[in-house]
Amino acid sequence: MVARAILARRLRQSGVQTLLYRAASTAQSPKKLPEKSSSTSSTPYKLSRPPQQRSWLTEKVRASPTAKKFFLGLAVLLGYNSTKQVAARRSLAMYEKLCVVKADQEREFWQQQCRLPPTFQSWFTITNLHVWLLTVRLRNLPEPHGKYYIQALLDHFFIDVEERVRAVLQPSTRRTVPSTSTTEFYTISHSDKQPRGNAPERLVTRQMKILKEQWAGMGMAFDLGLVRGDAEMASAVWRNFLGARGARGIVYPSSTNKPAFRRSVNLVGGEIEKVAVLDKKGLEVEEARDDGSGVYDFLPDEAGLYVQYPETMADIVRYMRKELVRLEGIPDAQIQGKNGEPVLEMQFGRIRE
Repeated sequence: MVARAILARRLRQSGVQTLLYRAASTAQSPKKLPEKSSSTSSTPYKLSRPPQQRSWLTEKVRASPTAKKFFLGLAVLLGYNSTKQVAARRSLAMYEKLCVVKADQEREFWQQQCRLPPTFQSWFTITNLHVWLLTVRLRNLPEPHGKYYIQALLDHFFIDVEERVRAVLQPSTRRTVPSTSTTEFYTISHSDKQPRGNAPERLVTRQMKILKEQWAGMGMAFDLGLVRGDAEMASAVWRNFLGARGARGIVYPSSTNKPAFRRSVNLVGGEIEKVAVLDKKGLEVEEARDDGSGVYDFLPDEAGLYVQYPETMADIVRYMRKELVRLEGIPDAQIQGKNGEPVLEMQFGRIRE
């Protein structure tokens, strides 16, 4: 499935597309995005697409109904427009139009109300939330469509994530055409420097393992929240979107025996936090270490920011419940786009209206 998704993307990204893919695809050609130059050392993650051009063969066959019918029949024999192929194309449109854009659309809420830093990690968590919302709805599609759509959506998600990870680890490396839209949510430091080579595969592999672990953990936490209720869902929101701030208590300006800087540490273990290492160093030592994530407990003079946390958690949980009910009311045919319905008719609402 991953190989088929990659092939579909490479066909869409080629400067001269073949007629077989044009005949099989119903998606619109991606628009050219303007380039944005900057003289600073930190620039937004912004890449551009070259203009799409039609080959002479495409123009010739489009003018001949007989040739077009022949190529369409050949495309069916080669597997185009099969159930999996349609699911891959529709899921890509869902991911690009519905999920990727949400971090930028609600940037003020996530960065100002939730105090998420403008990093790739924050972007991943927000996008993961909306991928999960779609996944819950896609589970209800009749078999085997539900399985195909979910797998295709996750394929597109992690292919895009890996491309962005490589861009962050080695921003100046010349890359191919980006697969998805750009974002202003986070910036890449030192993107104006000359590259020394590609991003080390060891670092990319480790980071992808961490992100996969986060995807699985957040999905399971939200699934549990669907079963147990809003209190469980709010706790998952607190851990994932509010940094689990205040887990070991709130430090006030009058506090004298508590450290001013403290971050929450995952004691479950995994790729992110090695429990064996924590046992050697001590939990308090690790909590006082700045890991560079930008997520840590509020400082004593910021303790008043905790007051708005219950309202923020309630807003996010209410948003998730509302979107799940809305998606449940959309017919399966519209989800699959059988009548040519555009994906934008399924777009998510705002967290705070």
